[in-house]
Amino acid sequence: MNILETKGLYHDFSGLKVLFDVNLEVREGERLAVIGPNGAGKTTLFNVITGTYQPSQGRVYFKGRETTGFPPHKLVRRGMGRSFQITSTFSRQTAFQNIRMGILSRRGIRFNMFSFLDKMDNVTKETDEVLKRINLDGERDVPASALSYGKHRSLEISMAMSTEPDLVMLDEPTAGMSVDETRTAVELIRRLTEGKTVVIIEHDMDVVFSLADRITVLHLGAILATGSPEEIRNNQAVKDAYLGDLEV
Repeated sequence: MNILETKGLYHDFSGLKVLFDVNLEVREGERLAVIGPNGAGKTTLFNVITGTYQPSQGRVYFKGRETTGFPPHKLVRRGMGRSFQITSTFSRQTAFQNIRMGILSRRGIRFNMFSFLDKMDNVTKETDEVLKRINLDGERDVPASALSYGKHRSLEISMAMSTEPDLVMLDEPTAGMSVDETRTAVELIRRLTEGKTVVIIEHDMDVVFSLADRITVLHLGAILATGSPEEIRNNQAVKDAYLGDLEV
């Protein structure tokens, strides 16, 4: 069963065409990687799916219902989570406060005195459990802006997961990370997304081929190929357009 589909998706910026007839299918429970050269349209595709952009043409379907043009907050309520290519935590808030915001959102708790007093113990316990699971319990009260880059990215991924989405969209989760940070991030993603559906944009082919069940290749705004990692690895058109002689 497909949890996400796009049908005949097009997008342009003031006449500059970026997406061309994109028909994407994401199966429930799989990890799908979207790869391609810079400028292929990967982040634009994410932005259309997650409601940041309106498509020029085409439709988006999430969990069997059309969600074309739905605003991001409405999609979050329907079970879609997202991280961004550029870190987007609340920099002045602590690691604890950042994770707590996602948990409060999922529980539908607003910051008013009565619900705060009624719910705080359970929320605090759950937040601390999340921090321990992602190895940030030692930085519980550290502002997000003071975290190392790798831990900052881990915090953002965890925020995307704290709403317990049915589908999580991860845009370049290991961008700018060292080898050790990337290894840690991959294990974190694997652990946090167990049993979830994940769509991931990633340039690091080691990350892609270690995480993805299937891979979709975008080239010049259109889908060039979709298949298993082995099929993509051996696809001559993909090699010519993107992978070249890269050992993956």
